[in-house]
Amino acid sequence: MKPAKKQHYVNNQDFLAAIIEYKQKVNIAKEKGLPKPRVNNYIGGCFLKIATHLSYRPNFINYMYKDDMVCDGIENCIQYIDNFDPEKSKNPFAYFTQIVYYAFLRRIAKEKKQLEIKDKILEKSGYEHVFSVDGDVDTGYNQIKSRVEMNSKR
Repeated sequence: MKPAKKQHYVNNQDFLAAIIEYKQKVNIAKEKGLPKPRVNNYIGGCFLKIATHLSYRPNFINYMYKDDMVCDGIENCIQYIDNFDPEKSKNPFAYFTQIVYYAFLRRIAKEKKQLEIKDKILEKSGYEHVFSVDGDVDTGYNQIKSRVEMNSKR
């Protein structure tokens, strides 16, 4: 017996048809001088599914700001939907997956930069101002101080 065909979470043909229909509405609105129409729920749902499922990949799973990554991915998909050309490619799933992937990488770089800035501020302001050194708090202070010093040596 043949194994059941794996069901994909985004149907590429339906997704392509929805994008073509959306682009037609955009062109009609542009001709009539109307504002650009909103992306419909199906296309938005596809963007959400692509971003959410990509966030489950092993290289993205353990980040604390995964929700921000997903939101950035969706935002970029909506921002660049007009750049997708159905004449050149019949695979919108791959196109928007790449957009989400690079949005994730940009968010990770941005968060890493913020963490470095935070560490430098802690280092320059002196740890004593941030943490009181009394009793058991002293061990936490020393742990954070050694972590910041270790990061600054990299």
